[in-house]
Amino acid sequence: MDGRGLVRSVGIFGTVQGLRAARSAWRQRRTDARALPARGAERARVPGPVSGAEPLPGGGIVRFARSELRIRVAVGGAVFWGWDGAEPEPSYALDGTPPEPDPRAELEPDKNGGWRVVSERVRVEVSRHGAVEIRTPGGVVLRRDLPPRWWEPVRGGPARWVQRTEVPADARFFGLGGRASGPRLRDGTYRLWNTDPRGSFGPDDDPLYITMPVQLVVADAGTHLAFHDNSWDGRVTLREGEEGEGSGHDRPGTSEVRMDGGPLRCWVVVGTPARVLRGWTQLTGAPALPPSWALGPQHARWGFGSEREVRRIVAGYRERELPLSAVHLDIDHYDAHQVFTVDRERFPDLPGMAKDLRDDGVRLVSIVDPAVKAEPGTAVYDSGAAADAFVRDGRGREVRGVVWPGECVYPDFTDPRAREWWGGLYEERLAQGFSGVWHDMNEPVSFTPFGDMTLPRSARHALEGRGGDHREAHNVYGLAMARAGHEGLRRLRPEERPFLFSRSGWAGMQRYGGTWSGDVTTGWPGLRASLSLVLGLGLCGVPYSGPDVGGFDGSPSPELYLRWFQLGAQLPLFRTHAAIDAGRREPWEFGPEVLAHARAALAERERLRPYFVTLAHLARLTGAPYARPMWWGCPEDRALRDCEDAFLLGDALLVAPVLEGGTDRRAVRLPRGRWYDTATGQAYDGPGQVLVDAPLSRIPVLARGGSVIPVRGADGGMELEVWAPAAGRTGGGLVVPDMGDGWERAEVERYRTRLVDGRVVVKQIKGDGSAPPRWRVRVRGLGAAA
Repeated sequence: MDGRGLVRSVGIFGTVQGLRAARSAWRQRRTDARALPARGAERARVPGPVSGAEPLPGGGIVRFARSELRIRVAVGGAVFWGWDGAEPEPSYALDGTPPEPDPRAELEPDKNGGWRVVSERVRVEVSRHGAVEIRTPGGVVLRRDLPPRWWEPVRGGPARWVQRTEVPADARFFGLGGRASGPRLRDGTYRLWNTDPRGSFGPDDDPLYITMPVQLVVADAGTHLAFHDNSWDGRVTLREGEEGEGSGHDRPGTSEVRMDGGPLRCWVVVGTPARVLRGWTQLTGAPALPPSWALGPQHARWGFGSEREVRRIVAGYRERELPLSAVHLDIDHYDAHQVFTVDRERFPDLPGMAKDLRDDGVRLVSIVDPAVKAEPGTAVYDSGAAADAFVRDGRGREVRGVVWPGECVYPDFTDPRAREWWGGLYEERLAQGFSGVWHDMNEPVSFTPFGDMTLPRSARHALEGRGGDHREAHNVYGLAMARAGHEGLRRLRPEERPFLFSRSGWAGMQRYGGTWSGDVTTGWPGLRASLSLVLGLGLCGVPYSGPDVGGFDGSPSPELYLRWFQLGAQLPLFRTHAAIDAGRREPWEFGPEVLAHARAALAERERLRPYFVTLAHLARLTGAPYARPMWWGCPEDRALRDCEDAFLLGDALLVAPVLEGGTDRRAVRLPRGRWYDTATGQAYDGPGQVLVDAPLSRIPVLARGGSVIPVRGADGGMELEVWAPAAGRTGGGLVVPDMGDGWERAEVERYRTRLVDGRVVVKQIKGDGSAPPRWRVRVRGLGAAA
């Protein structure tokens, strides 16, 4: 949810909350003007000519007249470079110790007066004036970072810098966190500053809640990921290239990164998309594994209002035989909107309700906001003050803002002591019967009618003992809060995997949980933005996400709601949610036809639950997102690089959602190989484009020929759905059985399929041999004509 009802209303200043927000905004402006004076005169600087080099393990230091560059190729092929002493650590993105340098990679002079580092997977060349080229082992250029430029204040302070990069003319850009206009990022400027958009958003709104300086670049020459490890406010300007008619006439694509301060350092990972995401998660950490129940359908609403209403909604699902895994309670269940409290009048027996729901297979999930009401005598404020846990200004006073409870203070999650204190507070949530949490308003937000809706930039933060201000801490605030919550839940319930997702975050947030779209607008553009966000975040290493099904505000038409519901059923986090003043989101509120079709979508989601369990485990093991862009397995296919209205769900399924009203057929771009319409059994051969039926009852889902998909059988047990490979082709798949919600080690089963004399043969691969499948097999697609 957001503060649009407070900050957009003309009559806001007639309310107590509005006056508080206005005073907070003026206070923030005065504080920053006093603590962060204007920059004044600046000196521009570039590296200058090369003056020497010092070999070190994995690379070395190249010195220039006015700067020095550290190059390191790590084991596994990831490349790090940093200017002016910037090292891999300290970093909020990296998970533990950076990888060891590659002992076989050595710094050596080249014939053009520069230096180079050659390794098995990548080649790095540094020019005489500080340009850095990343090449394939065969010498093909993937990116060329031109010499950077700094602007340093004459009287001291952080230096602004700009880094311009050239990529091949055919390259396409993806990533930069959650971008509603994606997943392919068009020409334009994208801000790197986590932001509540002051209301529901659509494809044209930017930035949003999660921004990351993470770019995935896909070109004929290869795929690579570049991460500028810097959490300051910045902007990235992208421009796609143009290919000329002859050799040498191409205009390269460009990316220009501008930062207001902080280190100039970068990681680059090259390879296939799968290898790139594996390398990225090896750097930043494996995604948290959600408990199995969190892969089922979930229902939320801001405005349930009472225990009676929650029970009524759950009963509505049960009476209509609709599966439901979880119900989420928003801020209206709190006492006066204060975190870690309960309104005892509206929810007189929350633990009892939680137990009753759990007996029916439904978990409760609680919203958790970071802002704490600044009121001595309340338990959370008093314990936080005693722990010295709140953000302070340069004079040592608590920084205050305005959020739902009124005037609030903010925990400093960049302080390990504050994280430990905050993590302990989740014991109250567990005692109330909650099985998981979702973090909201953690950009962090302070309501203001003008200016930046967050804390003063001069607010002081611990930053793990280094000290600094909100300019550096802002973008990692949500990430550090997620860490506090995740670590607290692990301490409190060590036998269970925590369930946590967060509205804001930064690179590496997948270590602690997932995210969701935030307040996406209700409308067909919002539906399209939902898919863009999930795909873009997956390419930044955050595989578990999903939208507010139906949109956050307003009242969707029955058709729009159903199409959103059908898409949501194919995404990792499948959750309906809406604002307090929005229309209903229960499937039965849209008439019997929508209810019947929504029931079918829910049944298919439950049938595919073992497949989602497998995808969750594979995401943790390999970094591969559940929902993948169409080019994932064929990055050399330029038509797929431009395809944004469909996606791959794992390796086996292609999902083509309906993103426009009044549609009952749609074109689908196919990757190479054989594909089957799972509803009709019709076979198609790619690459190419086909026209498929998309009646109101379903969206097109196609299965890859030869694939092995774990599904839930009619008896509730797991079985393998195998789609026949094309003649002369083989197939296969990976299966991870559900190990429950604890920490049991995943057992990955490998299967191979082939067509022999018109019969599909399925074998489980074990070591150097094979064996009959462990599970019952159901073959589909035999006899289908392409």
